[in-house]
Amino acid sequence: MKANHKVMAALAGIALGALTIIVPGDAAQAQDTVRVRGTIASIDGATYVIKARDGAELKLALPDNAQIAAVVKASLADIKQGLFVGVTAMPQADGSLSALEVHIFPEAMRGTGEGHYSWDLRPQSTMTNANVDQVVTAVDGQTLTLKYKDGEKKIFVAADTPIVAYVRGDNNDLKPGAKVFIAAAAKQADGTLTAPNITVGSNGVNPPM
Repeated sequence: MKANHKVMAALAGIALGALTIIVPGDAAQAQDTVRVRGTIASIDGATYVIKARDGAELKLALPDNAQIAAVVKASLADIKQGLFVGVTAMPQADGSLSALEVHIFPEAMRGTGEGHYSWDLRPQSTMTNANVDQVVTAVDGQTLTLKYKDGEKKIFVAADTPIVAYVRGDNNDLKPGAKVFIAAAAKQADGTLTAPNITVGSNGVNPPM
């Protein structure tokens, strides 16, 4: 299976100014911040009504200089030794980790959120942001050896695991029906949320964070 050259070219060319979307795993635990996963329901100027995955309707205000990253579909073939990736995984009964999703970072985002820590996509899920040290391919997927500053993890990535890559986004991507993810939105006194950056799915892709 050939690598997606359009994806890899986009990863190489993404601008530095849009590269602070993902934060370390404990950032959303800071006081008065929340993670947002949902769908844009409507837009009123710079205010976005987001239908969260739990059914709640949230109002989000984005500043004019908000950083927007889009995620596009990628594949197992795009995961190469030496890349920096983020992998959300679930622990298995035998102590191993099985990937729920993989995010391929552009080179300028290397080191973002580096490490292995708990994540809230599902109960007991983890996030590992690390360098791909080794890729072992099998019929049903790949086993990645991920090395980070404090250690390493081996994670199995099945052939049907959602895999995305980051590209530069803009306001045109933020439209009703688009799926979005915000790592740390700040709660305001009136109940609205603000955030300096946002991740949005492109061409129907759901940001799988």
